[in-house]
Amino acid sequence: MMQTDRSHQATRLDAITGRYDPVLLLLTLALVGLGVVMVASSSIAIAEGLDVGPFHFLVRHVVFLGIGGGLAWALMRVELKLVEKYSHLLLALCFVLLLMVFLPGIGHTVNGAQRWLNLGVSKFQAVEAVKLMFIIWLASYLVRYRDEIAQQWMALIKPLAMASVIVMLLLLQPDFGSAALMLAITGGMVWLGGARIRNLVIPALVALPLLALVAIAEPYRVRRLTSFRDPWADPFNDGFQLTQALIAIGRGEWFGVGLGGSVQKLFYLPEAHTDFIFSVTAEELGFVGSFGIIALFAAFTWRAFDIGFRAVNMRRHFAGFCAFGVGLWVSLQSFVSIGVNLGLLPTKGLTLPLISSGGSSVLTTCMAIGLLLRVSYELDRAERQVARLRSGDGLPEPGEPAPDAALPPQSPAALAPAVGPRGSRHRIEPKFGAVA
Repeated sequence: MMQTDRSHQATRLDAITGRYDPVLLLLTLALVGLGVVMVASSSIAIAEGLDVGPFHFLVRHVVFLGIGGGLAWALMRVELKLVEKYSHLLLALCFVLLLMVFLPGIGHTVNGAQRWLNLGVSKFQAVEAVKLMFIIWLASYLVRYRDEIAQQWMALIKPLAMASVIVMLLLLQPDFGSAALMLAITGGMVWLGGARIRNLVIPALVALPLLALVAIAEPYRVRRLTSFRDPWADPFNDGFQLTQALIAIGRGEWFGVGLGGSVQKLFYLPEAHTDFIFSVTAEELGFVGSFGIIALFAAFTWRAFDIGFRAVNMRRHFAGFCAFGVGLWVSLQSFVSIGVNLGLLPTKGLTLPLISSGGSSVLTTCMAIGLLLRVSYELDRAERQVARLRSGDGLPEPGEPAPDAALPPQSPAALAPAVGPRGSRHRIEPKFGAVA
């Protein structure tokens, strides 16, 4: 009879389902909707100039959004424990994709940069998929070594070494912007995983001078840096992009010139529908519209980190680190893209997530958000299961030990203390990067 009751209790817990975070979903839909509108507005003149039809880039963007939405939905249906199981294969695939861009017939070069894979029907930028796969592997690694990473140098060096190899492959393409972004994501995740700041300072002191040398090794990067410092010194040559972007932003004033009314997108501002779409948005929607975009990305980042902190507090570390990784990716890339448009950062070839027209970026960003929504689903399910157990529904009598069958898979921490692996010091969960 007791075994039947326990089985019945476990069945009731397993029958509890979660829900996808509605705030995160609404923020995503708001960014997607705004992106569709701005791609339509900013790309018509460019498409007509290329004689491909006025809505070519809009249709392409919507098609990729549809495919990305399907991939996101598929990822939302996959249990995180299955994703974690194959994380080591995803790391290997990162290196395979980055090496494939150098293969004749497969790799594709645009403007001297060898970053794309020729898929026949379309070109795919390998680094976009690498960002997501590396985040998943790093989240899995931090779960396995979350107690050692703060105490042992070797535990910290391995993820930094893997990131360094990826960065070197990206610099060979060359793709300096994505390389710097990968380093920033890695540093942020390992710190949130428990690495001490003092241990991260030494690798940073080595990496930053090397990146500086790489930056000044190519003449075009030096010109970008000098034009960034004073774009008006050469407004018709090296400073052309930035001056046109600043003119667009200035024309927008408080409320913009009106949707579709941008002048700078009419062959003045290069890459108006991709890298510099924020400038067109600022021109047409003004300061209010620009602030709205920044607020949406800030809210998205807050929600991703909130989900991550809640997951780690529930001892669902892999889920939490995945949420941190996606949050860092979207927030840092949007910060760099907007900063470039505002003249706060040197020009980098990074799109504004979900806003800019694109194929590879749209697909992988949708998949990353699908992963984040899956994290929110499993977190909500775990919280509901804990609430059921705490309510006393189906709990054993006082003094009787709780049966294992009553605990759902990957049960949250409410029922057991955190115990580190053998040889590690016990610590209170969760623990993020310490200062010393």
